[in-house]
Amino acid sequence: MLEREVLEGIDAVQVDPAVGHNDNGNFLFINLSDCSTKFRIPPSTRRRVNREKLRAVLLKGVEDHVQWSKRLINVKVDGDGSGVQAIFEDGSTYYGALLIGSEGSNSAVRRFLSPEDYRNRQLPIRFVGSGINMTPEQVKPLRSLDPLLFQGCHPETSCFMWVSMLEVPEINGTAGTDEERYRVQINLSWPVQSQADEVKAGNHDRLADMKRRAGVFAPTLKTAVETIPDDAEVLEIKLADWPCLPWDNHRGRVTLMGDAAHAMTMYRGEAANHGMLDAFNLCQALKSVYQDGKPLESAITTFEQEMRSRTSHAVQMSRQACFDAHDWKRLNENSAILTKRAVVAK
Repeated sequence: MLEREVLEGIDAVQVDPAVGHNDNGNFLFINLSDCSTKFRIPPSTRRRVNREKLRAVLLKGVEDHVQWSKRLINVKVDGDGSGVQAIFEDGSTYYGALLIGSEGSNSAVRRFLSPEDYRNRQLPIRFVGSGINMTPEQVKPLRSLDPLLFQGCHPETSCFMWVSMLEVPEINGTAGTDEERYRVQINLSWPVQSQADEVKAGNHDRLADMKRRAGVFAPTLKTAVETIPDDAEVLEIKLADWPCLPWDNHRGRVTLMGDAAHAMTMYRGEAANHGMLDAFNLCQALKSVYQDGKPLESAITTFEQEMRSRTSHAVQMSRQACFDAHDWKRLNENSAILTKRAVVAK
């Protein structure tokens, strides 16, 4: 679906192109108490990319068709099902043949299609993280575990940790200078056992809680968390999902895809893959309408049925993976966080 130069551009926005071009595909799950490897997930080709730079690459050639800072407040479908109107907070309206809600897990289109059951289901797990700059000396122990990313669980506290590279000196322009730096993402998550486990209100208290929880980690990991500066922004991510429940597509005029259709936690790392497959399948569905004369309602309904069958299971597996990631005793080769992802494009 993408032009060759766009695909080449995606390769160019990897967080560490040198590793990306010679990647061994390791994906470690470690014991946070001593950095020993619990599991080594089977290798596969992977591209760890910068989200903002990836977006810029994908916008090439379509910039003029994208409008930013628009907030959908209402949807109206013609009584005879001949078209659909999108109404935005700034007073603008747009009329078309098909409205696709692909605006994330808090989709306004989902709320329109499923007004009685559009809300995400929050999990009893809390998640915070921060992006920090590190010197080559500070980041070396982390990159010795894996140069791109790794994850793990502490056997006694059930705290989960995710570490990944966001930028290397060759990408941020500091290579060979006295200011050489890496940008690293550090996330922690943990089960809620009491009110004390709820995410704290401000950055200072959130960071203090992260450092407290990391106090029992292996020295390499504890030091990494302690490296987060006092003024760093510590963000909370609400862990919640929505299992692609049925909705009325209004004779094929309104549908969903991506996180809007099947929000899932990140512990299996497959949400983006499903979103891309949604886009491909929707493109094929529209081709069947405009090239083969298939009725729009039939094409969209078939598209939704395949997506619902595929992703309802994926949402549940990702939910289970979230629980597994925080339960050391239950972790084994059959855990949802480790089992193979089965996504097949037609």
